Amino acid sequence: MMTSTARIRRLRRRLTALFTLTSAVGLIGLAAFAIHTDDQSWRKQLDDALTLQTRQAILLLSFDQNGRIDAQYLQDGMETGCPPVTVVSGPADRTAIIYTPRQPCVRARTEDLEAAAAAAIGQGTTEVADARSENGHQIRLLAEPYTAPDGQSTAGAVVAAGDTTGDQAAHRRLTLLLTAGCAVLVTLSAVAGHLLSGRAIRPALTALQQQEEFLADAAHDLRTPAASLRSLAETALRDDDHRTAALERTVRLATRMGDLIDGLLTRARLTAGVGTLASQPLRLDQLVEAVVDDTESGEHHVSVRTEPVIVVADPDLLRRAVANLLSNALRHGHAPGRPAEVELTVAADGTVTVDDAGPGVPPALAGSLFQRYRSGSGSTGLGLSIASWIAHSHDGTLDAGSSPRGGARFTLRIPPRAK
Repeated sequence: MMTSTARIRRLRRRLTALFTLTSAVGLIGLAAFAIHTDDQSWRKQLDDALTLQTRQAILLLSFDQNGRIDAQYLQDGMETGCPPVTVVSGPADRTAIIYTPRQPCVRARTEDLEAAAAAAIGQGTTEVADARSENGHQIRLLAEPYTAPDGQSTAGAVVAAGDTTGDQAAHRRLTLLLTAGCAVLVTLSAVAGHLLSGRAIRPALTALQQQEEFLADAAHDLRTPAASLRSLAETALRDDDHRTAALERTVRLATRMGDLIDGLLTRARLTAGVGTLASQPLRLDQLVEAVVDDTESGEHHVSVRTEPVIVVADPDLLRRAVANLLSNALRHGHAPGRPAEVELTVAADGTVTVDDAGPGVPPALAGSLFQRYRSGSGSTGLGLSIASWIAHSHDGTLDAGSSPRGGARFTLRIPPRAK
């Protein structure tokens, strides 16, 4: 089954693909429109130039008394013109070239000229055709019919030829440029889409991570109180002499569990940015003593040395931080098979020191000890990470080092209230 994180990441890929596809369709559409427009534009410009030549040639046509064309005027006025014109007489099924420049700038093949002229004579309208010149260049032919001296019948056609090699080469260059530009822009849009989709799903990933952290913190913080609560309940059922005391401790522990749940919810709201710390002046030394009294130490020994100090902090969160440090010392701060010897010290500068006689902090974990799931002792490491988060949320610090007792020393510093 796909996890929520995997589904969100799949959504990101789909958003990236959708953004890229939309950009690609738009860019390809614009490029196709630009290519088509350029193709039509240069053809129209060439056709206009060819039309100008054919109409000028038609104006220069003159007929003798027998109705035959006198090409002398064409030789005088159009011999060196470019695009060159060729005069073809009709009808369409028996065309004949009656004038062509001696040294034209574009040499069209005779069969192509006659075919274009026949089409114009037969239709009675201007016709265009693409062909090849004698040297293999691509050319464009435009044939325009002219009328006989009576002004009624079509006598033939004037054909103008233009070389399109340069125009088509420029058109191909534009096509390649637009194609390469589209490829680059689609690639950039894919990158931009990936970044934008990542930014779009970031709140969802953050919320999911916060949810997972909340569940992990809840499981960590409630596991020990729940076990203690069950132990007290079993004691009350089994031992009539200690039932009252066990029930009283059960009530206190249940109250403490409620406070833990409130603290978890508070941290979740603070992490999500929708809440603020419920800070108030409190006696740090008394809070530490209360945490020690409420902690089931069993065969372990916990000693406390305190100095009066007032800090401004959230009491529930600060109690959790101290409880996590004490629980960590009781669990890991002793040799196998021997009870733990833990000492808590509260100084007047707002420093809480927790010393144990265990194996100490492994040097390899010194830099990542307060990261989640990095304790290296078989536990989740959530307790220390929560304590570190609480310290920093109160503008304090949490450090780890070596203890004079031979084990680890954890130092929690909370700024005291200004006098």
